[in-house]
Amino acid sequence: MRLLVFLLTLCPLLSALSLQAADKPNVLFILCDDLRPDALGCYGSKHVKTPHIDRIAKEGVLFKNTFCTTSLCSPSRASILSGLYAHTHGVTNNFTEYPATMPSFPSVLHDAGYTTGYFGKYHMGEDNDEPRPGFDNFTTHKGQGKYFDTEWHLNGKERRVIPGYYTNVVTDLAMDWLKSVSGSGKPWAVCVGHKAPHSFYTPEPKYEHSFDDVRVPYPETAFHLEDKPAWIKQRLHTWHGIYGPLFEWRKKFPDDSPAAVKDFENMVHGYWGTVLSVDDSVGRMLAWLEETKQLENTLVIFMGDNGLLEGEHGMVDKRTAHEASLRIPAIARFPAALPKGKVIEQQMLTVDIAPSILELCGAPALTKSHGKSWVKLAKEGDSDWRTAWFYHYNYEKQFPYTPNVRAIRTDRWKYIHYPHGDGGPDRHMAELYDLKADPGETKNLISKRELAAEVTELQARLAKLMLATGLNDKTDTMPLDEGVKSELPDAKIR
Repeated sequence: MRLLVFLLTLCPLLSALSLQAADKPNVLFILCDDLRPDALGCYGSKHVKTPHIDRIAKEGVLFKNTFCTTSLCSPSRASILSGLYAHTHGVTNNFTEYPATMPSFPSVLHDAGYTTGYFGKYHMGEDNDEPRPGFDNFTTHKGQGKYFDTEWHLNGKERRVIPGYYTNVVTDLAMDWLKSVSGSGKPWAVCVGHKAPHSFYTPEPKYEHSFDDVRVPYPETAFHLEDKPAWIKQRLHTWHGIYGPLFEWRKKFPDDSPAAVKDFENMVHGYWGTVLSVDDSVGRMLAWLEETKQLENTLVIFMGDNGLLEGEHGMVDKRTAHEASLRIPAIARFPAALPKGKVIEQQMLTVDIAPSILELCGAPALTKSHGKSWVKLAKEGDSDWRTAWFYHYNYEKQFPYTPNVRAIRTDRWKYIHYPHGDGGPDRHMAELYDLKADPGETKNLISKRELAAEVTELQARLAKLMLATGLNDKTDTMPLDEGVKSELPDAKIR
């Protein structure tokens, strides 16, 4: 009799817990590396067809103006996970671990009852492929991984080379895990970290020649550097300049001859080709979610970690505060809570992702966040949404092609300056752009006397925004800018 009473008492509790779990959405978080928005159909690409990624945007929300707060893989990834700027989470370069005790949106979801998994490129801790806290399954590799035949560390149990193309392998790994946990009764959250389209851009064989007929010239801004800081011109023939090796697509360098644009064109074709495989991967995952009747209860977020310069101002790679370096794609689909086919114009940041996911999942908020949930913004608009934010990057001895950068971007203006790192006056010319009149940043207005008051105001706003995150003259430490150098970076970390 006591057993019967106990069971009768337990049943409603179990039923309530089951209902509660069913009410929580699953999370499919897909992160690409160095993905430009204009390499996707939904962001206006004329050549790259991405129907499956476009579907997420068509059936959900597309953030038209999304930016990274530090345009570098590891710092940006840490900001996405934590909702914090790089100086606070501590991952200020590509060689630092994400702090084991620092909360992240996956760890908060895990503590809230989610089964969590990470598959693919993690890239916080260059040589560490061990499992990280907050994940029930953590499968990754050391460093950048390879487009073909990467050695994987499978949840800390074994390391082995899995033959095949990276994008297909990581999709297989993630889907095999999802199939094993999706019937457990618990909500799941999986992060899929693609290598693509990070250099060295190597498409699948079936996509090697997809863009052979598309001509890709150097951007016009590459030839108009008269009003730009001198370091941008000095970068032209380096690892991060358009006349340099172009991530090994140019074998003889530097080469500033007109014929060498063909190497640039081949590089862009390779980049685009890797994106086609990512779209195939997204299609596979969406189809499986539909087949298993989980799609409508799954929050799907697809985004990039940082932008990429493809010849703008004569540069390749990222790190700078120019638009192509800052801009990333971000789209989200969750019919139960987000509108369909909506485009958000306001400026959204990498630090906004974690608080937004946690709100949509009904999970506890992060104890500290520099970002803000965009759920209200997406649903009904948010009159208190930001109109300005700041960007920072610190000079790297391993990649000596970009100085220290501190910048502010408002809805209209961008002001960039380059502190030397010794507390003295800046040694590089600053930059000022009217983004409404000149979205391509073709005219540096910093020398216009009539805009001196605007510059003073932007400097004050920049200082105020930085101070709100704990940065002032004493706390904003940075390396000494040792100048642009011509040597190539170590092959192990390219």
